[in-house]
Amino acid sequence: MRISEALATQRPFFSFEFFPPRTDEAHAHLLETAQTLRDLRPAFVSVTYGAGGSTRARTVEVSKQIQNTVGIDVMAHVTCAGSSRAEIRGLLNELEAAGIENVLALRGDPPAGGASFQTPAGGFTHASDLIPMLERNYHFCIGAACYPEKHIEAASFEEDLGYLKRKTDAGAEFLITQLFFDNDKYFEFVDRARALGITVPILPGIMPITGFEQIRRFTALCGATIPPKLLAELQVRRDEPKAVEELGVAYATLQCTDLLRRGAPGIHFYTLNKSPATRAIVSALLAATAWRTFTIR
Repeated sequence: MRISEALATQRPFFSFEFFPPRTDEAHAHLLETAQTLRDLRPAFVSVTYGAGGSTRARTVEVSKQIQNTVGIDVMAHVTCAGSSRAEIRGLLNELEAAGIENVLALRGDPPAGGASFQTPAGGFTHASDLIPMLERNYHFCIGAACYPEKHIEAASFEEDLGYLKRKTDAGAEFLITQLFFDNDKYFEFVDRARALGITVPILPGIMPITGFEQIRRFTALCGATIPPKLLAELQVRRDEPKAVEELGVAYATLQCTDLLRRGAPGIHFYTLNKSPATRAIVSALLAATAWRTFTIR
């Protein structure tokens, strides 16, 4: 199913992000994780694309296996990084032939160690350049990324929202946010986007905290912030991995409940290819009903 159709018809709406495994053992574990999470009835799962386009083959293979073997609709990430236009067209042709209907159009990150993004020879510079090509030549449902605390490279919120408007004007049918931990930042961002004329659904992206150093590393890379009270509680537990994970699950459950009650259209979970934390959170949300009567933003 196209994600735009699912967003219009499916409640509760949850989705999960995976990254392509690098070993056969990790590959088997990922398929097992996808099978476990299938019982939660996700609207779709997404499969990422490595920095610099380094995991193209595995992205396609994992996408096909999850959709055709596990039976969950898939959204494949497609990035500008590391690929010419011809190479991107080759990837899109493979996805189309595999029956994948949904793609997330991204600029992508520079390869590990790279100081900044470099436009590939014969390639695209921005997702807003990639999306018009997708719209003209394919029939994918196109998603794009957005940043409640602005993209780390953007000079201002206004500049960042301007790029976002270009994406939706070019054909992006829905947006998924970068991870965040303060719901007010999400709703303030949605209000600014709506004021600019961006009308497509904006899915909040949530990463359950499962490790102290890991989440500090992720937030430093993407420019997200951890609220002071949450950070203080994490620091108290930093030498107790299980306690950090328990706090992370509890906080994400409260965060997701509040998002849904206040009108978010669903939740997209960054799973890090692990099922226990995400499964616990979604199971708790499915057991609750109070948020289901609220208006979709």
